[in-house]
Amino acid sequence: MKKIKTVVFLSLAFIFSFLVYSLYHMTNAGNDGRNIESPLPHFLTKNFPFASVENNLWEPVISATNQSFDKKLKVTAASAVSYDLTTNRILFAKNVKEKLPIASLTKIMTAIVALENSKPNQAIVVSQKAAGVGENSMGLSQGESLTLEELIYGLILHSGNDAAEAIAEGSRFGKDTFVYLMNKKAEDLRLNDTHFTNPSGLEGDGKQYSTVYDLLVITRYALLNPVFSRIVSSPSRQIAATDKHKAFYLFNETNLLTSYPGVKGVKTGYTDEAGLCLVTLLEYDGHRIIAILLNAENRRQEMKDLLDYSLKALGLNPPPHN
Repeated sequence: MKKIKTVVFLSLAFIFSFLVYSLYHMTNAGNDGRNIESPLPHFLTKNFPFASVENNLWEPVISATNQSFDKKLKVTAASAVSYDLTTNRILFAKNVKEKLPIASLTKIMTAIVALENSKPNQAIVVSQKAAGVGENSMGLSQGESLTLEELIYGLILHSGNDAAEAIAEGSRFGKDTFVYLMNKKAEDLRLNDTHFTNPSGLEGDGKQYSTVYDLLVITRYALLNPVFSRIVSSPSRQIAATDKHKAFYLFNETNLLTSYPGVKGVKTGYTDEAGLCLVTLLEYDGHRIIAILLNAENRRQEMKDLLDYSLKALGLNPPPHN
């Protein structure tokens, strides 16, 4: 019996010593020129150097809803929210935690992951698959090379599914890992009701969804990036032809940028499943308001009504608009 205990003790001591030795050399790999390979699959040991959200975690104050005022506004949208970032006050809420398809609002997260992991001037070559993605397109052709920033203009202004695919495929991670990072970013932001299966928002790749609550957090976070903020606030963008790509003229005709004073973007979305969706940033009279509609019958008019309502809730007169 004593001999068995001794054997067991020595075996455990050997295993422990081996683990400590391996951990030490894995930790110090590269310090002496040696590379130690982990026994885990490469995907599980990758370091993804995207920006930390530690200092930017934020939760909307949903308990501040003025329920009596909400009854004065009727929207057909299945879910809606309006939130004043300046006073940290919710101005309107309808089904804020309901999980719904979000169509091309997905591209807000696509832009976040792309900009946090690559430089805006990174060159990306368009594949045949990316160029052939259907529905909304910025008009990419196979073999063209554009910068990430140029592709994000196409991603946002024209809601280009081809741009979304090109960005994800052309990242140093590849498309599958890029989508993984989109979901990881949502997790980092402490969002439990959001899931992505592709970078464009097109249907058919599995169930993808979010809530207006989660989209509010995602949009606020995205707007912390100055490149994103500049792009989403652009009514149009002309990209001149080069020896690497043809000319592109991109415009945003839906998101009230030229029809409602103070609107600064952000993104439209539509699929048969998701209906008409819209995320809008309004900067007016010292206030920054994010308003979101999912599955609305008339997103343009309902967003105008929601913005008017929001300003009145703050005691402000809405600007004249068309």
